[in-house]
Amino acid sequence: MRLSLILFVLLPRDGSVPGDERRLALPKLRFTPPALLAGLAAAVLACGCGRSGPVTPARGAFTVVAAENFWGSIAAQLAGARASVRSVIASPNTDPHSYEPNTSDARTISEARLVILNGVGYDNWAERLLQASPAGGRVVLNVGRVLGLAPGANPHQWYSHSHVVRVIEQITSDYERVDPADARYFAQRMHALLAVGLARYDALRRRIRARFAGTPVGYSESVFQPLGRDLGLKLMTPYSFAKAISEGTDVTAADKQTVDKQVERHLIKVWVYNSQNTTPDVQRVNELVRDAHIPIVSITETLSPASASFQQWQASQLDALARALGATAQPGANG
Repeated sequence: MRLSLILFVLLPRDGSVPGDERRLALPKLRFTPPALLAGLAAAVLACGCGRSGPVTPARGAFTVVAAENFWGSIAAQLAGARASVRSVIASPNTDPHSYEPNTSDARTISEARLVILNGVGYDNWAERLLQASPAGGRVVLNVGRVLGLAPGANPHQWYSHSHVVRVIEQITSDYERVDPADARYFAQRMHALLAVGLARYDALRRRIRARFAGTPVGYSESVFQPLGRDLGLKLMTPYSFAKAISEGTDVTAADKQTVDKQVERHLIKVWVYNSQNTTPDVQRVNELVRDAHIPIVSITETLSPASASFQQWQASQLDALARALGATAQPGANG
């Protein structure tokens, strides 16, 4: 409660100074001393940080619906008390690729002022629901279009740091469009999320890249590719194998053979697999990896646990990956 009161005094919603009826513009964050910035950021993010489900709306708040909770968590942190944010796919036991919406999902999306969907063929069900309930004034943020991704591109861009930052900026811009009176509030929350909220996630990425860049790893599907590239790891698995697993199509015999040989000959130091999509082919490789005593790291497509924030979830997975890479006999080229 004390933090909330201090924040209200320092950062009033309308930008005015308590006890002074003159309107004074708040200083831009880049001029704020680092210690003060950290304190303000922590206070800003304290309100609902890490929640991907419904947030208690303020008076006059608008409703935001995210098709998936990885974007929903970010949207909730940026919205704070100014919007109610809900995510349709929120269970780590749900495979987003095969999700079938229900009437409740249709109603939730139809009532939203802002809808965030991943696009690139990942959540076509959400696009169909939008088309079935057209609404004037509704804002739709299609991540694939924001990032300029062509059809057939890897849709799992929440595993790309640079693309996550781009989406954060776009969500903030759309919030300002929907609620221009609170533009400064949203800008402050964006700066807080980037400067403090994602700090540990960023530090872990840098640490892994500095120590293990060049380490050969295998991965079960394309969800890991953006992160693997960001970390500078050597991705050994044929992308056609990972893409086929992701899209639920048949893996070629040649790709199966290649992946099996990489495991049997210890050409990979770590195996990363998506535990939300363990097809028979993935299960078979998992067994080969265990028999070869190669460290295994599991990742998920959606928040796990569902109550975690985006950055908590990512940091937990990065921690597990760092431990697995550290357990290998030889680190990467820069290790």
